Amino acid sequence: MRRKSLVTMVVAAVLSWPCLTIANQSVMKATSDPNNWAIWGGDYAGTRYSTLDQINSKNVKDLQVAWTFSTGVLRGHEGGPLVIGDTMYVHTPFPNKVFSLNLADQSINWVYEPQQNPDTIPVMCCDTVYRGLAWADGKIFLQQADTNLVALDAKSGKVIWKVKNGDPKKGSTNTNAPIVVKDKVLTGISGGEFGVQGFLAAYNIKDGSLAWKAMSTGPDDQLLVDPNKTTHMLKPIGKDSSLKTWKGDQWKIGGGTTWGWYSYDPDLNLVYYGTGNPSTWNPVVRPGDNKWSMTIMARDADTGMAKWFYQMTPHDEWDYDGINEMVLADQTIGGKMRKTLVHFDRNGFAYTMDRVTGELLVAEKYDPAVNWATHVDMKTGRPQVVAKYSTHQNGQDVNTKDVCPAALGTKDQQPVAYSPRTKLFYVPTNHVCMDYEPFEVEYVAGQPYVGATLSMFPAGRVTKDGTNNLGNFIAWDATTGKIKWSNPEPFSVWSGALATAGDVVFYGTLEGYLKAVDAKSGKELYKFKTPSGIIGNVNTYTHGGKQYIAVLSGIGGWAGIGMAAGLTGDTEGLGAVGAYKSLSNYTQLGGVLTVFALP
Repeated sequence: MRRKSLVTMVVAAVLSWPCLTIANQSVMKATSDPNNWAIWGGDYAGTRYSTLDQINSKNVKDLQVAWTFSTGVLRGHEGGPLVIGDTMYVHTPFPNKVFSLNLADQSINWVYEPQQNPDTIPVMCCDTVYRGLAWADGKIFLQQADTNLVALDAKSGKVIWKVKNGDPKKGSTNTNAPIVVKDKVLTGISGGEFGVQGFLAAYNIKDGSLAWKAMSTGPDDQLLVDPNKTTHMLKPIGKDSSLKTWKGDQWKIGGGTTWGWYSYDPDLNLVYYGTGNPSTWNPVVRPGDNKWSMTIMARDADTGMAKWFYQMTPHDEWDYDGINEMVLADQTIGGKMRKTLVHFDRNGFAYTMDRVTGELLVAEKYDPAVNWATHVDMKTGRPQVVAKYSTHQNGQDVNTKDVCPAALGTKDQQPVAYSPRTKLFYVPTNHVCMDYEPFEVEYVAGQPYVGATLSMFPAGRVTKDGTNNLGNFIAWDATTGKIKWSNPEPFSVWSGALATAGDVVFYGTLEGYLKAVDAKSGKELYKFKTPSGIIGNVNTYTHGGKQYIAVLSGIGGWAGIGMAAGLTGDTEGLGAVGAYKSLSNYTQLGGVLTVFALP
């Protein structure tokens, strides 16, 4: 259980060098100990992999509930708790409570409940979710929905500092988990459906002062780019690369928000993340590629200066947000070991990039139902759009039917896991298609700026293969771009996955099941029905020499918005309500942490 791996010993030696500042030393130390779960992805690389193996493919069938904890909050519980030493930190959706729990007896050390204006709730797209906390140097970092970034004392819960990151009155909110790199805490912004100009911001962890801020759209000085050195498809982006792709000043309300996950490579000192959809959802009124929305970005952690970009969906016509996590893994491709970045985009393509240079190595569909594009041109990096499914070519006020995937993507924010043992990625997916009708909408600060009516349904209606499932859980080879195995699920799999050295992969379902499957074959080994649907991320830790599996349940999020917000119309919830109407037959609202262990 507490064996020291070579990696752990190397990290420990590195941390003993007092002059080294390649990453935050407290985070490196905490994440190198598999007994903790100290960051959203388990490590800076976002692999969601644990070397713990007390629970394995042979005995996982014997798992039992060890203890539970009610958060006292309804709506969607995304993300997952952090564990550092003998303490667990649990978060909730709005009002963004934080609980510090003593793992010895599950008692509450302290509770922090921010006082937020309830007027923030209507400005939050797709439920009042929050994806998690960050920890470093004895501080807990909470990114509140009202955009306040708060540093709390990890022992007492007292506020150390607080800084405003946006303005809800103009449509800005926050749902992302921050990340600490060196002496800075990085956070983004939500509000693409309200015409917010996206950015990534770095605040000094000592006092909350702004270190740098990199916009997603706009002039070069706001983008933090060097036109001659920042590249796209290995070529310099050139001067005014974003401005040239927007009509007039549309870039100022251009979206490209950053509400997903952030990864970091200490050796390269690069931070990786994705930008979201351009505003509005009506593509007809914003001609051009709309750079740099829908883009993977690699930036210097110290300055924010961009090294390379890759735009996945130029001139997005379907709300295929590009914010999904970037997993950093070294893999052999074409007989050569590469430092790769793997990204499963909402648009249905899985991308394998060289994370040093931004070279595109693999781009393949990870759901056969994807039909809006035939393939990605490996020379230009551009998807080859099928005219039949182009909402721009079909025009405003025309209902483009049977587009796959739906706007919520082949995968949304629910993060994947990667096992270095099997060299496979484990991907929770949506198997959902849509009808999409754009219409004219005027921008008004703080008001919805969507401009499209959507309806969603199972992909089987389009593929005509007789299936009716809304999700799959798949194993993916990122070196070849192929599915190794796929398990159908009645509903979308909206839970983040966990892979372990015990060759077990865990995930949750919208009905509320925690499931364990064999990492090599996908065979189901265990399942347990938790009190509510699971859209949280599974993690693992040890306490007292025993391994535990933990997951937040609490239905909501985009897929569960109908139940969470009491919506009933098929096209409500930006089109999701109709597809998931039967979900209420299987689960109900309520936030609960469920922790499992062997007897």
